[in-house]
Amino acid sequence: MVESHDIVANDRDDLSEDTEEMEETPIKLTFNIIFVTAEAAPYSKTGGLGDVCGSLPMALAARGHRVMVVSPRYLNGGPSDEKYANAVDLDVRATVHCFGDAQEVAFYHEYRAGVDWVFVDHSSYCRPGTPYGDIYGAFGDNQFRFTLLSHAACEAPLVLPLGGFTYGEKCLFLANDWHAALVPLLLAAKYRPYGVYKDARSIVAIHNIAHQGVEPAVTYNNLGLPPQWYGAVEWIFPTWARAHALDTGETVNVLKGAIAVADRILTVSQGYSWEITTPEGGYGLHELLSSRQSVLNGITNGIDVNDWNPSTDEHIASHYSINDLSGKVQCKTDLQKELGLPIRPDCPLIGFIGRLDYQKGVDIILSAIPELMQNDVQVVMLGSGEKQYEDWMRHTENLFKDKFRAWVGFNVPVSHRITAGCDILLMPSRFEPCGLNQLYAMRYGTIPIVHSTGGLRDTVKDFNPYAQEGNGEGTGWTFSPLTSEKLLDTLKLAIGTYTEHKSSWEGLMKRGMGRDYSWENAAVQYEQVFTWAFIDPPYVR
Repeated sequence: MVESHDIVANDRDDLSEDTEEMEETPIKLTFNIIFVTAEAAPYSKTGGLGDVCGSLPMALAARGHRVMVVSPRYLNGGPSDEKYANAVDLDVRATVHCFGDAQEVAFYHEYRAGVDWVFVDHSSYCRPGTPYGDIYGAFGDNQFRFTLLSHAACEAPLVLPLGGFTYGEKCLFLANDWHAALVPLLLAAKYRPYGVYKDARSIVAIHNIAHQGVEPAVTYNNLGLPPQWYGAVEWIFPTWARAHALDTGETVNVLKGAIAVADRILTVSQGYSWEITTPEGGYGLHELLSSRQSVLNGITNGIDVNDWNPSTDEHIASHYSINDLSGKVQCKTDLQKELGLPIRPDCPLIGFIGRLDYQKGVDIILSAIPELMQNDVQVVMLGSGEKQYEDWMRHTENLFKDKFRAWVGFNVPVSHRITAGCDILLMPSRFEPCGLNQLYAMRYGTIPIVHSTGGLRDTVKDFNPYAQEGNGEGTGWTFSPLTSEKLLDTLKLAIGTYTEHKSSWEGLMKRGMGRDYSWENAAVQYEQVFTWAFIDPPYVR
């Protein structure tokens, strides 16, 4: 860690009288930061984790920090392999001891946007599919693949001469989700007992606590941890959750271990940092998280404001801005034309973009559609997922040819056009650690209607037409409980505002478009947590 951040020297004994008379200047702390992640856009991405680890490192590097991102070098034999074309072999090999054997990994490197992008190369990362699985399901060796990633990431700052010199031992590891959760455990159990990384710190970032890296207890020896550390990751399922009468429920849970020993714990919104301490939201880890609440914080994700910018977006029909909204009407009519809907600029156009599954509340939309279709509205849904919902979307399109359109699958340009062309965006998610689509929507002047949960509740402020002497405030609507009836009530309120109170609707649009969604804002908050991480000594057993 290089000296720096809002800390003024307290030891003034060595300062000369002349120096004492000078105005004190805050010294900015800069850190050596190591992101460890299963995915980082644009190299690899399946969701929000890839967005965060592709954008936040660049924002921190722009603020003066030295930043390395360590992620697997996924090769699947397809066009996506070209994303790694600029990464060069550093000709450094590291031997990792795990799974009862010595594994050799190589490191590839690309310096881009001020960040050292380091890719761990091993044969287990070279296969068709996503980072986690293929058409047949999750890969059976994911525990091995991400154990390897964690070990390699701990070696990288010590052995890689990036820019002429290594990052060294005094660095900050940001371990993202269960895939990298072994990192804080390795620092405490494998390195610090031998005097290595004694000045390093670790933060575990939880993007979705529903996934914890739970495996059978017999796999503990595969992790490369000392035998006496078994208790740190031991996890016993309650009786009702066991597969059969002879199942003892004994497992290992690497995320649990990381939560126990990391210096700080972060989530991707303030609301989610509270939800994971509740029995409903903690997925069995709520008591442990509650016990560590003093080091638990939530920071709302930013978005790529260059990629998502209605005044420059190459995917939309007409550009517009907070000062000139006329182009949004053109985007709407162009979307209606593209989808084969009647071109009606004054008809409320409602959109949904997301995975078609239980978490995203698609069943709530399904049950609300028959009644919603009785209103003068148009609806478009983009997404893929469970077959039952994909089939339902196609069937609903056939029933309401002039009102409903289904786009089964995912298409980035179309998602931009739906975000720009719709008036309302629905997000009835059961839980949402942060959520990005509501942020994209507000930046494009599209009003979000969201279930009051996690990051959705944090980022969407309820519309109050009577606030500020009748000028109104708020950027959308939240609703709770999560029922189709409550969703319909909120939609009717929004539709009424759209059709009968145009000036209020324009105020909603402009307030949403005027907010700061950049990663720069989030990076400042991350710096504060980094500073806190170094206040107390690290975990030592």
